[in-house]
Amino acid sequence: MDSRTLALLVCPQCKGRLEWREEQQELVCRGEKLAFPVLDDIPHLLLSAAREMSSDELK
Repeated sequence: MDSRTLALLVCPQCKGRLEWREEQQELVCRGEKLAFPVLDDIPHLLLSAAREMSSDELK
C-alpha cells in the first residue's frame, strides 16, 4: 500500500490513523484494536469485516 493512499484512509470507528501490515495484508487501528483486511489491493473498512486484535498482536 503506498503512503499517499494510506494517508487518506482512517478507521471507520474512531477516525484514527491506520497502520499497514504488509505480511498480514491488514490495516490496523491501534486505538480500537481492530484489523481490517485488504483483499486484492482493496481495503475493506467495514466494521463487520474487521477482526479484534489482542494486546500481544499490537506490540
